[in-house]
Amino acid sequence: MLKLYQFANKNLTLPVFLLVLLASLPIPGNSQSNEQRTTLKDQAHLAVTIYNENLALIKDQRNVTLKKGSNQLAFRDVSAQMRPETAILRSLNHGKGFKIVEQNFDYDLLTPQKLLEKHLGQNVRIIKTNPATGAETINKATVLSTHQGVVLKIGNRIESNPKGRFVFKSIPENLRDQPTLTTQLSSPTGDPQQLELSYLSGGLSWKADYVAELNGADSALDLLGWVTLKNESGAHYKRAKLQLVAGDVNRVKDEYKAKRRVEKMAMAAVAEDSSMAEESLFEYHLYSLDRPTTISNRQTKQVSLLSATAVPVRKELLLQGADYYYRNSYGDIGQKIKVGVFVEFQNHQNAGLGTPIPKGVVRVYKKDRSGNAQFIGEDRIDHTPKKEKIRLKLGDAFDVTANKKQVDFKKRSHSAPYSYAFESAFQIELKNAKAEPATIVVREPIPGNWNMIEDTHNHRKVAAGTAEWRIKLSPESTQRLNYRVLVRY
Repeated sequence: MLKLYQFANKNLTLPVFLLVLLASLPIPGNSQSNEQRTTLKDQAHLAVTIYNENLALIKDQRNVTLKKGSNQLAFRDVSAQMRPETAILRSLNHGKGFKIVEQNFDYDLLTPQKLLEKHLGQNVRIIKTNPATGAETINKATVLSTHQGVVLKIGNRIESNPKGRFVFKSIPENLRDQPTLTTQLSSPTGDPQQLELSYLSGGLSWKADYVAELNGADSALDLLGWVTLKNESGAHYKRAKLQLVAGDVNRVKDEYKAKRRVEKMAMAAVAEDSSMAEESLFEYHLYSLDRPTTISNRQTKQVSLLSATAVPVRKELLLQGADYYYRNSYGDIGQKIKVGVFVEFQNHQNAGLGTPIPKGVVRVYKKDRSGNAQFIGEDRIDHTPKKEKIRLKLGDAFDVTANKKQVDFKKRSHSAPYSYAFESAFQIELKNAKAEPATIVVREPIPGNWNMIEDTHNHRKVAAGTAEWRIKLSPESTQRLNYRVLVRY
């Protein structure tokens, strides 16, 4: 008598759906009955290296005993988003004579819907129950359609979405209850050996997030870095050696797209108290967790990346100009122009840091008078080598504003090699409404070959096309910056 197993499928309209043969049992006439299977019970070692952009390298070592000669091996519990063209199976202790003949990646998973789809145009049996008497009747039916429901031909009538249970004779060979890499191989020995399957997979990603808290004087911050791992690969990675690669790895446009249904599910956040060791790898940086960790399917996990206290910072109020108003007459350029607020610090050992910092989002907080930490802004940083500066824009100042206008503009005579020459004068009125002093950096990108004719505050030529002023304002005060510049093209 056949052993039956019942499945429920919420995506179909049948309230009680179908019975199928238990997928894990050998099935007469099915090639799966001739294969040898290796599962997580055989796993000896697992290493997972995750890259920034939804890519991971999996190295799965298992203890397997094969027969000498030809074997059909089913490597189960692999990622549902495996890129099969990258899969490499090798024997670590009997490599000589170990040969792969053929391999297939079966990712078409066994579900009630898939069973019906595979039996399209074929006969199945449907069991119906009389609601009044409870008596069951069994009818033969032909599956006509599985698109947006089920359409059957039962005798001389056509029924859509009939109530009942379906019985199938067998499971199609290419349907699996979980993603499986099947391999035809030749083994040089029948002794136990350790096999390693390595492959690239999608569905695994990581990102860095940072939390910083400014002190009361805006002169230092405490920085905490987290790595957030996300696993949507369809596989469970138990006690894996975890490594993360930071850097922009070039990838050929992915032409392989596995046919699968994407399920939206809530992720469970798991925080891990640990540290990660860093090393150089080619032109990238590799971060290694100092202990094995488990990454469950459909899970978000957080791992500590770095921690530093009292990192010296420099706060800057910046009024950033533009180069378009140096070529024509504009008059009033803007009123109550926002002044950007920036903080910057050095990724240096003397500052309590000094290791390469992966790209991510830095969220900054500051305590109010009651001692409660308040969010004051965030910014995204790129991969930052050690001894480099990190600069964050946190927002725009509320109490510091600027009015800007062009007070004079005229064309000037020019000579070769120039085709145009313009002289223009500007007035920038800076206002500080705070009860404390403020220093504003005024940065003007000036095009062409320029010469500062006059200015009320001394400027610095910080770059070929940039003039900069640093103007100190007393509490609740106003200052005007006036300057005249000659621009030639």
